[in-house]
Amino acid sequence: MPVIKASLAWLLIMLGAIANGVARQQLLEPVLGAAIALPLSGVLLSLIILLASWLLVPWFGRARAPTWLAIGIHWVALTLLFEYLFGHFVAGIPWIEIWRVFDVTTGNLFSLALLSAALSPLLAARLRGLVD
Repeated sequence: MPVIKASLAWLLIMLGAIANGVARQQLLEPVLGAAIALPLSGVLLSLIILLASWLLVPWFGRARAPTWLAIGIHWVALTLLFEYLFGHFVAGIPWIEIWRVFDVTTGNLFSLALLSAALSPLLAARLRGLVD
């Protein structure tokens, strides 16, 4: 797997994720309320990841399905590392609070975004005819 390219692509996706979070807090929550804005933001983030995958997969070239899945798993791993390490050690968020991103009963669809990150490279590559 092209680790450097996958990591650089993930950085671009993270910029989209950060913009999504800012948009949720500054635009969606004041208008729609947190109960609607949070799940909507999760769906939007998943779509951002899919769109980024669609735009970025040609940069990787043709590859077999396991490579595309490895890229997706790499993105998930980097996302979790960022979420936990940055969240706890830089932002000072308690571990228990970080774990709450997986509680879909609160409307948090972070798990959907992780699933999107895992599968979007393969899906986008298939749609673009880049799977060997």
